[in-house]
Amino acid sequence: MAQRTAKEWALRLSPLAAIAGVVVLFFALGWNRYLSMDLIREHGLNLQAYARQHWWIALVAFVAVYALATASTIPGPVFLTLLGGMMFGPVVGMLAQATGATIGSVVIYGVYRTSIGGWLRAKFEADAGFMDRLAKGIDRNAFTTLLTLRLIPSVPFVLINATAGMMAVPLRPYVIATFLGLLPSTFIYTWIGSRLGGLIRAGVRPDLEVLLRQFFWPLMGVVFLSLLLPLGIKLVQVARRRRQGAAPA
Repeated sequence: MAQRTAKEWALRLSPLAAIAGVVVLFFALGWNRYLSMDLIREHGLNLQAYARQHWWIALVAFVAVYALATASTIPGPVFLTLLGGMMFGPVVGMLAQATGATIGSVVIYGVYRTSIGGWLRAKFEADAGFMDRLAKGIDRNAFTTLLTLRLIPSVPFVLINATAGMMAVPLRPYVIATFLGLLPSTFIYTWIGSRLGGLIRAGVRPDLEVLLRQFFWPLMGVVFLSLLLPLGIKLVQVARRRRQGAAPA
């Protein structure tokens, strides 16, 4: 495996440095306050009205902003997801969010893969050890593994993007699993978002307490995906291995 010069490493790592710089600038300028419930309380109705009058422009802009937020790894996209439901309804909002998040995640995947993913994968293959076997195992079950991780909201989204890039996971199953895996939890949030306009018009200022009180059971769906889904998947895997072990030779 050829050794890279310091200049080559600097060029490869510059996209990662740029992303880190964007995050630092985002917080330094105080823009993080816009990715909160204040965004919905102060601008939600106006953005909802704009989306009704300029549907396609608003939709394209929303997907672009969500992709940018995902690609820059800035925290707080859940509030954009709620806003998407408020602007476009639960179904279109879900599809718009999943599209934007998938585009942004592909950018992060590409940055990590081109910067250190190829080098790490070559190193794993040269060492021919555990990490090489792990990477090849993920390749064989890339779609199932990634889909499972995407379906569980508690697994950090950014971590999956970065790890997939560093492990040089095949792109096609990564994209498909990302889009499909986002849909269940995203629908819950966009459905909640689609109801926020009525609350604001009624004089309610949505906050965490209001969300928990008004949408307790839908939010329990997110808890189910985060806690019970992994357990269910594990039980299915155990049952499958037992059946395979019990099968006659």
